[in-house]
Amino acid sequence: MKNNFSTPGFLWPLLMLLCLVLILAGLRAVLKRTNWQKNRQNKIFFGTVFVLITWIGLLTILSSNGFFADFSKLPPRPALAMLIPLPIIILVAFSKTGTQLLQTVPSPWLVFMQSFRIIVELLLLFAFIAGKLPVQMTFEGRNFDVFTGVLALPVGYLLARKKTYASKLAIAFNIIGILLLLNILVIAVLSMPTSIRYFMNEPSNTLVAQFPFILLPGVLVPIAYTMHIFSLRQLLAKQNKVNVDFVSHRSASLSQS
Repeated sequence: MKNNFSTPGFLWPLLMLLCLVLILAGLRAVLKRTNWQKNRQNKIFFGTVFVLITWIGLLTILSSNGFFADFSKLPPRPALAMLIPLPIIILVAFSKTGTQLLQTVPSPWLVFMQSFRIIVELLLLFAFIAGKLPVQMTFEGRNFDVFTGVLALPVGYLLARKKTYASKLAIAFNIIGILLLLNILVIAVLSMPTSIRYFMNEPSNTLVAQFPFILLPGVLVPIAYTMHIFSLRQLLAKQNKVNVDFVSHRSASLSQS
């Protein structure tokens, strides 16, 4: 299958690279703030780099060989690229090491990172204008995910200013962001030329099966839900700790009186 590695196609790997550089720089900074030994820090950092390079390489090889372009089976193969990283991310978020790292990560970072979705939505619009994607995949149709990217900026700012209501607002932001992400993922699957296709307007959603566009479901979508999962895990853990501390303090005060 012919690749569409042309404007705006080259912008997808460029955006992915920018996101991964920011994430890895953040990971390195967070690791340095821990009291862990250097060997453990390097193991986590370079292990993450290895996993990312391996996954991106696998996506590139499979998409170049037409693996994801086979829509004869369910679930559609591009959907698998979205879902395979999910259990790994959940395991990391609830692991001992992941929990310790999330206690060190500044809360605004995980929210601000979601602003990359503004660029994603603009690139989807460009692809629609070029006649490569159906309208429902853009914010001119049924895709409202751009709001997540836009809202990430004020919500992250309020978290950085440590407003009293910022944590609850960020929790609501993450839930809304997940719902908007699920919305476009369902639309994307129902726009693919499969037996469960619902949106019959052309073109069908086959572009994401090709390189470099496979980086959208394979890398950028996992980055989006990873930031949501990590942020919710962190915020809810902090809120629970505050509640526990309050109850303990209240109990201690009552016992003294």
